[in-house]
Amino acid sequence: MSAQSISLPRWIDIGLLPLWNLCIALLVAAGVVALIGHSPAQAFEVLVKGALGNPRGIGYTLYYATSFVFTGLAVAVAFHGGLFNIGGEGQATFAGLGIAVMALFLGASLPAWALLPLVVLSAALFGALWGLIPGYLQAWRGSHIVITTIMFNFLAASLNVYLLVNPLRVDGSMAVESAEFPAAARLPALHELAERFGWQLDSSPLNAASLIAVAALVFVGWFLWRTRGGYALRAVGSAPRAAQYAGLNPKAQVLIAMSLSGALAGLLAVNELSGVQGS
Repeated sequence: MSAQSISLPRWIDIGLLPLWNLCIALLVAAGVVALIGHSPAQAFEVLVKGALGNPRGIGYTLYYATSFVFTGLAVAVAFHGGLFNIGGEGQATFAGLGIAVMALFLGASLPAWALLPLVVLSAALFGALWGLIPGYLQAWRGSHIVITTIMFNFLAASLNVYLLVNPLRVDGSMAVESAEFPAAARLPALHELAERFGWQLDSSPLNAASLIAVAALVFVGWFLWRTRGGYALRAVGSAPRAAQYAGLNPKAQVLIAMSLSGALAGLLAVNELSGVQGS
C-alpha cells in the first residue's frame, strides 16, 4: 500500500515548524553551555541583548541577515528547480572578483550614480557565470550538481588567492588584498543615509545592500509564483519527465535555475565588499 502525502496547514508550515526548530536548537545550545559549566540563561541573555538590545546591535544583526537573505534565495531558487546548489560560497567569491575589476578599472572615471549599478550588475553576472558552469555539467554531462558546486567553491577560492597575490596586489605591499575601492564604488551605510535626512542612527555595517536584498525577495517571489518562467522552473524541479512531455526543456531550465541562483549568491559580495570592506 502506497503512503499518502499529508499537506500541513499553512500556519503550521510557516509558523509552528520554524518555531519548533528554533526551540530545539536553543535546547541543544543550552545543553552545550551547561556542559562547559556556564549558565544557559545568562548566555541567552547576552545573545539577545547583543543582537536586539540596542540600535547598533540591531544594525549588525540586519547586516548579517542581508547576506543570509541572498544565499537563502539562491538555495531556494535552485531547490525549486530540483537542484541543490552548495556553491554559494564560490559564486560569491567569484562575484567579488567581478566587483573588484569593475571598481578598480572604472572607479576613477565614473560617478557613483553610474558605477554602483554596474558594480551590482557585475556581481550578479559573475555569480551567474560561476553557477552556470556546474549547471551545464549537470545538464549535458551528468555531473552531480552537489559535487561540482562544492568543487567550484575551492576553485573560486584558489583563483581569488592567485589574483590577490599577483595581479590585484598593490605594488610594494605584502598585504593579500587589492587596492582600496574608490568612493564611487562604495555603497553608503544606512546611518550615513539617515544623516542626510536629519535622522540619527548608531553606526553599524548595515548598508544599502539590505535594500537590494528586499528587492531580491520581491523579485524571487514574483518570478517563481507569478511568471511562466517560474512555473516552468518549478515544473521541471517537481517532475522533469512530465515537464519534458509537456514541451519544456529540462536542460535549459537547469541552466536558468543555476544562473539565477548564482546571481543571487553573487549579490552577497556587494554587501561584504562594496558595502563594508571596500577592497
